[in-house]
Amino acid sequence: MDLIEEIKKRSIHVDNGIEDYLPLTKPLELYKAARYLPDAGGKRLRPSIVILVAEAVGSSLEMVLPAAVAVELVHNFTLVHDDIMDKDDIRRGMPAVHVKWGEAGAILAGDTLYSKAFEILTRAKGDPERILKCIDILSKTCRDICEGQWMDVEFEDRTDVTQEEYLEMIEKKTGVLYAASAQIGAILGGASDEVADALFEYGRLIGIAFQIYDDVIDMITPEEVLGKVRGSDLMEGKKTLIAIHALNNGVELGIFGKGEATTEEINEAVRTLEESGSIEYARDLAVSYIEKGKELLNVMDDSESKDILSAIADYMIKRAY
Repeated sequence: MDLIEEIKKRSIHVDNGIEDYLPLTKPLELYKAARYLPDAGGKRLRPSIVILVAEAVGSSLEMVLPAAVAVELVHNFTLVHDDIMDKDDIRRGMPAVHVKWGEAGAILAGDTLYSKAFEILTRAKGDPERILKCIDILSKTCRDICEGQWMDVEFEDRTDVTQEEYLEMIEKKTGVLYAASAQIGAILGGASDEVADALFEYGRLIGIAFQIYDDVIDMITPEEVLGKVRGSDLMEGKKTLIAIHALNNGVELGIFGKGEATTEEINEAVRTLEESGSIEYARDLAVSYIEKGKELLNVMDDSESKDILSAIADYMIKRAY
């Protein structure tokens, strides 16, 4: 199976849906700003999960395409606002929205994506009660994402962040949107509550694993592949699972929170984290979440779409940066 090709087959429909459901209208610059990131591409993993789950439970693309587009717009809304808060000037290899349209323009573009997502979700086909349930799920997901982002900001000024707090934070920032994607696909696809709940958990687990492994990638990937300075999380003092595990075990990280370091100092810090087992600990935990998530797919009958969902789970901890 060519996973990327299978995702592309679904993402083409998502791209067309974005164009149809979020047209460039007046005021033109607002909608150009709102469309900027969605039009720039991205992996489209979350909307593909919506579609694949619907297929796997016996439904079709047509039933869930508005929901898939809605999920993708929510994802892009979070990216627009994250870049403002983090003062990141580059996204997907291009100037961030706030760089091109200013902070006020970017806030409005993000708010437009957020509001349009719910408007588009109401266009999903099927039982109105199921559509209403999905609106409720997506709204609670947006609340959780905001709570997770707030926790992440708070962690910057704390030295006592626990593993449990970190896992809760990444569940809310990253895991819940994957969870909602799978659950919404199941609900609109006509699945039972039992199946929908299991698929929510599948999405939650692989989403958490995705973020944990992202921290691993920051440590183990050569800079020419990573596209940024290796170990930047350490220099920024980010409370990642790797850092929390190391600090809790008395590992000395001289560059932690220092803002900058030489290549030699970074390499030495990464070696220390490898020797202490902190990187392996994070990698192993991510793998365990993926295996548990894949097991939950057994609530569905065997199908090509189910196999692709399993492959997406593996991709979360095998992808290149």
